[in-house]
Amino acid sequence: MDINSEKIRKRYNRASRFYDILESPMEMMSLKEWRINLMKELKGKVLEVGVGTGKNIEYYPDNIDITAIDFSEKMLEKAREKSEKYNKQVTLLQMDAQDMNFQDNTFDMVFTTCVYCSVPDPMKGLKEMRRVCKPNGKIIMIEHVRSENKILGLIMDILNPIVVNTYGANINRKTVQNVYNAGFGSIKVKDLYSDIVKNIVITNDK
Repeated sequence: MDINSEKIRKRYNRASRFYDILESPMEMMSLKEWRINLMKELKGKVLEVGVGTGKNIEYYPDNIDITAIDFSEKMLEKAREKSEKYNKQVTLLQMDAQDMNFQDNTFDMVFTTCVYCSVPDPMKGLKEMRRVCKPNGKIIMIEHVRSENKILGLIMDILNPIVVNTYGANINRKTVQNVYNAGFGSIKVKDLYSDIVKNIVITNDK
């Protein structure tokens, strides 16, 4: 794990105790509904990148083979508690999204929810998801991004250092552009909340 990843990992370890409380306004607004809808799409051998405290685990379908990774051991402890609470079978592994210990073409589907704000090198992470996803497999992402509105975008740029130093998340990432830059071919993008939260669906053309 590189220096930047280690720094962010420590921030998320620190934030793990209050992370769910911190994110509860977003959950109540719409994120919970978005999570539920995404989980309905999952099938086959599935990878969740950035499981965090395991807020998706409750909604995992029972008929999938699912592995979930995170680089924060403290966040994974919370995820394990949720897997036991909801009696969900999931393989939870501590792993860096930028350097996954999986063979090429391992998973039918890969998904993320609000993860690419905190991957230190998003291009590395995106290319790793492309590598481990099977040809013509699906990658589904729900991610918050920098607004294209000039004023709001500027505010996000100004606030970003504060948020990053608090718990490691960048609120001004241009994730859609990063997806295109990572070399994916078939990409569909839908606005979920203004232009700040996006649903990105990728067919993994290799």
